[in-house]
This record gives sequence, structure tokens and C-alpha cells, in this order.
Amino acid sequence: MKIKLFTLTLLILSMVIISCQKSDYKEVNKYTIEQFMNTTSIFGNSFSSDESKILFTSDKSGIFNAYTMSVGGENSTQITHSDSTSIYAVSFFPKDNRIILMSDKNGNEIYHISLLNEDGSVQDLTPYENARSTFYGWSFDKNSFFYGSNKRNPSFMNIYEMDIETFTAELFYQNDEGYSLGDISDDKRFIAFSKTITNNNSDMYLYNIESKEMEHLTPHEGDINYSPASFSIDSKALYYLTDENSEFAYLKKYDMDSNAHETITEADWDIMYAYFSETGKYRVMGINNDAKTEIEIFDFEKNKQVNLPELPNANITSVNISDSEKLMTFYVNGSRSPNNLYVYDFNAKKYQKLTDSINPEIDKSDLVDGKVIRFKSFDGLEIPAILYKPHDIKPGEKAPALVNVHGGPGGQARIGYRGTIQYLVNHGYVVLDINNRGSSGYGKTFYQLDDLKHGEDDLMDCVKAKDYFYSTGYVDSNKIGIMGGSYGGYMVLAALTYQPTEFAVGVDLFGISNWVRTLESIPPWWESFREALYKEMGNPETDKDYLYRISPLFHYENIVNPLMVLQGANDPRVLKVESDEIVEAVKANGVPVEYVLFDDEGHGFRKKENRIAGNKAILEFLDTYLK
Repeated sequence: MKIKLFTLTLLILSMVIISCQKSDYKEVNKYTIEQFMNTTSIFGNSFSSDESKILFTSDKSGIFNAYTMSVGGENSTQITHSDSTSIYAVSFFPKDNRIILMSDKNGNEIYHISLLNEDGSVQDLTPYENARSTFYGWSFDKNSFFYGSNKRNPSFMNIYEMDIETFTAELFYQNDEGYSLGDISDDKRFIAFSKTITNNNSDMYLYNIESKEMEHLTPHEGDINYSPASFSIDSKALYYLTDENSEFAYLKKYDMDSNAHETITEADWDIMYAYFSETGKYRVMGINNDAKTEIEIFDFEKNKQVNLPELPNANITSVNISDSEKLMTFYVNGSRSPNNLYVYDFNAKKYQKLTDSINPEIDKSDLVDGKVIRFKSFDGLEIPAILYKPHDIKPGEKAPALVNVHGGPGGQARIGYRGTIQYLVNHGYVVLDINNRGSSGYGKTFYQLDDLKHGEDDLMDCVKAKDYFYSTGYVDSNKIGIMGGSYGGYMVLAALTYQPTEFAVGVDLFGISNWVRTLESIPPWWESFREALYKEMGNPETDKDYLYRISPLFHYENIVNPLMVLQGANDPRVLKVESDEIVEAVKANGVPVEYVLFDDEGHGFRKKENRIAGNKAILEFLDTYLK
């Protein structure tokens, strides 16, 4: 009788599962990678001096170029016309229609700052050979801008001030200690710096330009992070973020007259940034709320929060308030919608969508929303992840699946549009975008859990994600692969090397195969956090045995399942040799290996034609060896 009852229970349970699956099922159109890549990527926003135009960056031409459009959304105009290397729009000049641009050479990350004149001519303002220059911001009087450059010392970014009439630059601060710029006060009397000790521990400093004195604001014991956010408009206080006595970063204020530190506001998650509008009327804060960005804008005149538009299943990001404080631009994106630019009128309390970035050939209802889920790992630790389930898994069917691992170490999988993920899901793959231990956004304890345990505990989180797949009832347990880029690419190689039977295939995008070489060859401009990287990953001089142990290249003979590798030849972070050598080594095993190399890319692929080729190759590889 008990056996019959148990059998009946299983039958009912099976019917319930099938019924639930049936309610989720729908037929969808299948789209090519060309159709997905005809979706436009846009970012950045700057108002013209008369606030009639907005400057932004778009890859509509197939490569990133600068564009402008009116604040009403009309007259979108491409204003740079590169067909070889990406050009990024930075800012309109504050008093005229000249424009600041930045670009590198095919992903080498050695950026130059350029001037686009109103007549269309372009001038390189930082023509320093093999030196990296990055725009920091305009002076409050709008007669100059600040930028960082390592032209004097490749290891450290000095701060320079450039006059915008003569375009002569003067050294504003000589950085010999590896400080990272936080902010410069509006009266140009103070500079706020942070200094990284480890990824979990940093200090904050205040430099007085007139007295040339550096004040250490945060002497402390233990692991605490301090990060300058913004000076007050009157230059008498410094707002900063810290996780002192907390798992999450919150906002505090340091008063320069009284030397007092005051807590301003806290949240249940990390406050990522805080800054003020031109006169200080508004404070903008970004909160990392469970893999989504939550924006809060406080109106000091009305002493209340600004009511932002309610946009379901969407992030509001990149808020930019105009100098007049009458207009605001921001981006909205979600799992099924890429970045779109909006403008908001504070007086009218109305917002307007200015762009529609998705390819009109794609029906957004065919795409899927990412769903935040959690599962228990091997030691009971709760692991967050974002699940993307295809619409067209029929009741009773089982689909192939991928664990997708973000970059870092210390990155985070977040809700938002991911063209590659939507493409794979549209073609029948379940994807779990995992936030393994060591990911940011879930408290400093969680963030530290992978230190000197890489390819070990964090990898086991990825392996235990398979249990979650099993629990869904719609994933084929024999068809689970792993994919990731940068540090996530390393995790792919580690999975195939150290857990060789767990994942049927691996797709490695510019991942590290030899940690000894990678840590010995980091870009010179990373010098300020070299020791922090060593503390987390290991020092190639003193921890060589550990780094050999976790480097897949030295254990390649364990790899028995098909591997795909994609790499940019100009990558300064993960050198091409990292991919070259693991590909050759695994081939020697007689294992199927496919290698896609882009000669004109760096750390990540910017050109549409390369993203098309890369994603098409990934799907063909998965269809061959996994599906």
C-alpha cells in the first residue's frame, strides 16, 4: 500500500511539474547573430553648453563612434567616422560646442584624449608615445580640465590641468605613492585620494594644494575600505563611502573644520557612488540592489526624494543632471532591452525616451527576463545567480545548459541586456549567470571567500550549480557546459582541468592559463594595486608553488572535454600567449579545440563584425559538442 501511495505521489508530482512547464512554454522566433548584433550599443551622455544637444557613444556604424542628438530626440548625427578603432565620446566643452574624445589602438588600453573642433578637425591633446591618458573632469570655473597620465612614470598616474584656450598642461599633482584620485574640490584647494592596501582594505587621504600637506583621514586596524565620493559644493566637507563596521558600503561625511566624521545614509546593499549636481541642489546615489542598480536622487530644496519613472524589470543608470539643473539624462536597460537614453524635465516632471536600440526585427517578447535565484554550495553557502530559461522548452523536454562565469576576480553578474546570453537562450540553451563566492555586491565577507582559493572553492560553486539545474526538471544532466570571459575564462579552464568530468564543454574568452606569467606581466598602470592583486591571487615570487597548482597550463593533460578559446591579439591584461599555449597543449591531448583569434581586439571585443563572428562560432561549437 505504501509503495502504491508513493507511486501515486510521484505521478501527481510529475503532472504538476509538467503543468508548470506547460504554462511557461511558448513558441519563439529564432534570430541570427547578425540580427542580435544589429541591436545598437550606446553609452555616455553629456549636455551641450546651451543644453540643446546630448553627446553619446554608439556602435551603430559597426564600431564605436561619437554621436549627437537634440534633447527632443531628433537629428541623431554621427560626428566621428572611424572604421578601424573605437572612438568614445566624453564631453561637450562647457562654453561652446567643441568635444572631448578618447580612443586607444584596437584595444591596447593606451588611451589618448582628443579635441574635436566645431569645423570637424581633430587634435590629439595627449600625444605622448606609449603613455596612457584618461579624462578626469572639468574645473568648476570651466576654464580647464583635469586628466591623468603616466607619461612621467609608467606605473603611476599624475594629475594634470589643461587650459582649454591654449591647450597647455601643467602638473597639478605628482603621484609617487600610487594614490587613486577620488575628487578635486571646486575651489581647487584639495584633492581626495584613496590608497589600496588589499581588495578589502584601503585608506583615504586629503591633500592641501596650498600647504602641500597630505593628511591621512582614516587610520584604522583591520580590513576596512574607504573611498572618496565627492566634495561638498562649498569645499568644506568630503563625502565618502566606507564599510566600517558593516558588510556593505554606506555614505559618510568628513567636516574639514571640525575634523568630525558623520554617517549620512545607509542601505541594505552597497552604495556604489554618490555625487552632487552643479549647485548641490540634488544628490545622486547608486545602490547595488541584488544585481540591479537602484538610483536615489535627493532634492535638498524640497527635502525629499525625486520620484523617478517606474519602469518594471529595468535598471536606471548613468544619471547626468545638466548644469542648469533643469534637465537630466539617464539610461534604462533590462534583460530584454539594451541601453536606451532618456531625458527628464524636472519642472514638468516628465521623461521622454530618446532612442530605441534594439533591432526592430527582434520581438522583445521572444527574449527572456533574467531571474535572480539562489542555491546552496558544497559547504552550505548560499550562492546567488541569474537564471535565463528559454521560452520554448516543451513540457517533459530537457535542454542543454551553461554555467556562465563573470570576469574579475571580484566582478558581478548583473541584471541587464546581454546579447550573447539572449542569443544562446534563443537557440535553446538554459544559462545560469553565476555569482560565485568572491563576487562583489553581497557583502565584504562573501567577497573575501575566494582569496587564495581560486580554482578551488569558487570552482566548486560552479560545479554545485549543476545541482540547481537538476532541480529544475528541464535541464539535461549530460549536457551542461561552462563559459566565461577573463577571470571567468580562467574558471572555464580550471573546470576542465581540475573537475574534468563535470562539464561537457568549455568556452573560454581570453582567460588566464598561467597565473605566474599573468601576475608578472600586469600592465604598468596597475602598479597602485599590484600588492592587492598579489594578496588575493598570490605573489609570483613567494607563492609560485600555489600559482603553479592553480594554473591550468601546467596540468593540461587532465583536459579531456572539448574546448573553445577566443582571444584578442592586443589584450594588455590577458596576453595572447595565454590562449596560444593552452590551445596547443590541449590539442596535444587529442581533444577537440577551436581557437578564434581577433588581430584587432583587446580585452573584450568591440567591433560588431568580430562579435558576430565570435558568437556565431560559439553557437556552432555548442551545437556540435553539447546540444
